[in-house]
Amino acid sequence: MSYITTPCNKNAQRCVKNVMEFLAGISGDKIVTGQHTQTMAMEELEHIRKVTGKEPALLGFELLSYSPNINYLDTDDECMTEVMNNFGTLRRAWEWAAQKGLVTFTWHWFSPLGGRSKSFFSANTDFDAEKAAAAGTPENRALLADLDVMAGLLRPFCDKEIPVLWRPFHEGEGDWFWWSAKGSGALKKLYRIMYERFTEVHGLNNLIWVWNATLRECYPGDDVVDIISRDMYPEKHCHTAQSEMYHDMQKIPDSPKITLIGETGTLPDPKAIHDEHIGWASYMTWSREFCLTEDYSTSEKLREVYSSPYAVTKESLPVLF
Repeated sequence: MSYITTPCNKNAQRCVKNVMEFLAGISGDKIVTGQHTQTMAMEELEHIRKVTGKEPALLGFELLSYSPNINYLDTDDECMTEVMNNFGTLRRAWEWAAQKGLVTFTWHWFSPLGGRSKSFFSANTDFDAEKAAAAGTPENRALLADLDVMAGLLRPFCDKEIPVLWRPFHEGEGDWFWWSAKGSGALKKLYRIMYERFTEVHGLNNLIWVWNATLRECYPGDDVVDIISRDMYPEKHCHTAQSEMYHDMQKIPDSPKITLIGETGTLPDPKAIHDEHIGWASYMTWSREFCLTEDYSTSEKLREVYSSPYAVTKESLPVLF
């Protein structure tokens, strides 16, 4: 399949096109290894190094602690532990980028207005996505204020021409996060508001726009999406090409888009992906027990994946920026 490699942002930096061309070029043949981290300690990265002697080509960083509206007065220990362990991880992203590794960001965005504890969950806030998408409302003003803060944090990456796989409003098919609790219409509007704010107002031309959901009705349009992705948590120790999920994703955009596994609980099988010509360009194993234990993928499987000729590790990743 020939995938679109022209960025949706006409002002995108060359590094964006470099990454897109690389991912399109390996799709159906190889897959980029990836791992999510969410703490300054990055225990997952150290675990992979210890077990395999190699590093993932793609490292994911969590931005939840950078949300401007965390309610420190009405929260719980679990939430505060996550926030405190996460704070400062942008420094780790800088260090990884300096080593020419690929960077992706996940933002569990605490509600811009109101809410308690982990207010990125819809159960913990009454923040209304429909009202946030309507110009001039208090919710919309709070939304834009948060976007401007995040744009400021992302600006230095743009200034240094570091490409970022930007995956906002993830898992849009569900109702568990505030951004998708009001359905696909509001979700698509929020995505476009962010896209326009980041590209037209702030000029963040280093972002690679990754849309993350499993339903066509949630899709905001080919004109604002570079790459499509979905999250998947198969049964424990189920290591396949996940071909059915891939083919389902191809029905969503109007033009052929590079396709990623945004999150996974178990490792995919690079050889199966190669043999079946399934076009997942990368995967990102989720953090903590999904990587640090053998509950979902054994250490033997981890070594097998990282030693596969069909897996791109950091050691075999070309310089793209």
